[in-house]
Amino acid sequence: MAGRFVRSSKYRHIFGRPSKKEQCYDNLHISKNAWDSNIIKANPLYLSVNWESGGGGAFAVIPLSQKGRAPEQIPLFRGHTAPVLDTDWSPFNDSLIASGSDDGKVFIWTVPENFSLSSDDDKGPQDVSPVHRLAGHTRKVGHVLFHPTAENVLATGSGDFTVKLWDVETGDAKLTLTHSELVQSMSFSGNGSLLVTTCRDKKLRIWDLRQERPAHEAPGHSGAKNSRAVWMGDLDRIATTGFTRTSDRQLGLWDIHKPTEPIGGFQTLDSISGVCMPFWDDGTKCLYLAGKGDGNIRYFEYSNDDFIFLSEYKSSDPQRGVAFLPKRGLALHENEVMRGFKTVNDTYIEPISFIVPRRAETFQNDIYPPAPSGRPGLTASEWFGGKNANVPLFDLEQIYSSEGTVFDTKSFAPVAAPPPQATQASSSPAASVPAPSSPAPAAKSAAPPVVDTRPAAVVPSPAAAEKPPSPIRSSEPAPQTFEIPALKKVARPPSPVKNERPHTIDPSSAAPVHHYQDTPTSAHNQYPQQPDISALANIPDQLEKITSLLMAQSQQLESQNSQISDLTRELDGLKMQIGGEQSESARKDEIIRRLELELEQARS
Repeated sequence: MAGRFVRSSKYRHIFGRPSKKEQCYDNLHISKNAWDSNIIKANPLYLSVNWESGGGGAFAVIPLSQKGRAPEQIPLFRGHTAPVLDTDWSPFNDSLIASGSDDGKVFIWTVPENFSLSSDDDKGPQDVSPVHRLAGHTRKVGHVLFHPTAENVLATGSGDFTVKLWDVETGDAKLTLTHSELVQSMSFSGNGSLLVTTCRDKKLRIWDLRQERPAHEAPGHSGAKNSRAVWMGDLDRIATTGFTRTSDRQLGLWDIHKPTEPIGGFQTLDSISGVCMPFWDDGTKCLYLAGKGDGNIRYFEYSNDDFIFLSEYKSSDPQRGVAFLPKRGLALHENEVMRGFKTVNDTYIEPISFIVPRRAETFQNDIYPPAPSGRPGLTASEWFGGKNANVPLFDLEQIYSSEGTVFDTKSFAPVAAPPPQATQASSSPAASVPAPSSPAPAAKSAAPPVVDTRPAAVVPSPAAAEKPPSPIRSSEPAPQTFEIPALKKVARPPSPVKNERPHTIDPSSAAPVHHYQDTPTSAHNQYPQQPDISALANIPDQLEKITSLLMAQSQQLESQNSQISDLTRELDGLKMQIGGEQSESARKDEIIRRLELELEQARS
């Protein structure tokens, strides 16, 4: 055993758990468009799916709570005149979504309140129309991506070789990044001040967004197929996937300060031809790689400038689209650290839970570091004005429930708390963000929940200036951590058995002792509590219903058995008829053969 070393890691035993078919989202018409995008996107409330439809482009929004088989007709988000190529959810408003299409347009949508796939209207499901349109690209828009810290800032990549950054509130394209070829992927840095893009010219570019020029440019993967890039959260590292000249899939790790070549060179994965989609989890520092056309999902842990292979989720069902859920939508009481969604056969979507195997009934704070709270750190005007801010975080223990209690994520009300790290600022000294002081304990308990759906934030109106100032849009610095004092908890049904302290029976008492039943400690009742027979009044009716159901099922089975017998007899008759016909044909052939022999003899 000398020299053997096992690396210590909390995530070394993560495993992927598939879902049963009834827990999937079935009967979907997923787009078969060949454009290289993730096809689906997810947030804690909804799934967006590029839809295969005629008469223009559309996509569907599926509530995560409505599992199982979807209706034949569902409400679609229609408005594009060509197929929808990509969608993205706002990280700060779970009802706000952007879409890019082959028609060169970018649309902003809001999911209606109490949205559902089923409809009670006689006219059928009603389609949803966009609330805002962004026009500026001259060719198809293949990528849309919301800013990670600034509210209502959207990046779009187009076939006109540009990436535009929009102020969604005003509908203006504030910044334009010009490329020499088609943009294949893009990803924001942790504070959103930089953007990395991969391009068809096989180059990796790191953009200083406000300067509208690349800060670094280096050769990327040498293969002809598409490459992807993902920024590794708050780290100054970038992960890329691509191909070699011989079409082997590769993984690369880049230092943004010296991006001339990847750290340690490219790592060869396999020889599968499908594009590899990277997904970064900043909490666990793990990288998930899902390939198009194969059913496996690999995951690696980042440590000491190296990707250490952990394990692989294997499936025989190939996938074309994959999405991962934000941390605030996970099942924390099951030690779920990530949840993915994969498309299967372009007909249904299967959830996959990645779980750390532990036996624990309390919150595991060592595997759940602070996560993005779903609240913006800056407004669009502040970010375009030159300010930077980190992603606001909160402690996941505040929404933890070991009993499986359901919380309403729309009522999250963050309260300012001391930040764990300093806020990164822009080059201008005036744009620095000081750390806020700790609030008084009374302020935490008195803070009301803030519901911020912001459906009208994307539609500017003259009355917008008359609104009271929002605490998020104030000029004061944005807090870096949040607490959630007010959560809507769904009450659990009361247990039929009361957990009371058992009563000690006097040994001299002649009453029978029932050890299986708790007794009250009252001095008035020295005997075991008798069961309440009022709850048994409906048992005869229930037994009668069960008996009638069993009889109906027995009759149905008898009718099916009789039908099977009839079919069996009919099949036997057909077999006999076919056998008789075959014997008759053989007899005729024998007669013909004999006549031919007699004819030959007569001729000779």
